[in-house]
Amino acid sequence: MALDDAHARPSGSSDDTVAALGKLSEALEVVEEARGHLYAFHRRCGTADLTLGEAVDALREAGHDDLADTLETDLVGRNVLAGRWSFQVVEEYDDGYYAAFREHERAAREALTEGRRHVFEAELKDDRRSHGRPGHEATPDDVS
Repeated sequence: MALDDAHARPSGSSDDTVAALGKLSEALEVVEEARGHLYAFHRRCGTADLTLGEAVDALREAGHDDLADTLETDLVGRNVLAGRWSFQVVEEYDDGYYAAFREHERAAREALTEGRRHVFEAELKDDRRSHGRPGHEATPDDVS
């Protein structure tokens, strides 16, 4: 079986158009990866702050109240950027750049390939797979 309808090139879509949308999709994938790193940053910042709180408690228990007070006052709960904790950085990214990028990529697909995703990749898969071989099926429905 050939490509499924969801990934087949609509008639009238040129090679150049499909390749350009493939590049746009690739760029979106990098933005998605950056978003994942931003969420990892958010998680690491939160873990660091909670661990810092444990260190402050341990220093206080060890009799180092002045140092514990300084760390607690200056670092525990401190903003990671001006006026922002990491969750606010994530929210701003998600609602701004990330949302705009996704919308422009979707609009380009709607305008040029009837909204179909990964047309370039689907054609690459069809070109590179060994037709008729197990493990090289076009779609999950083709697996026997």
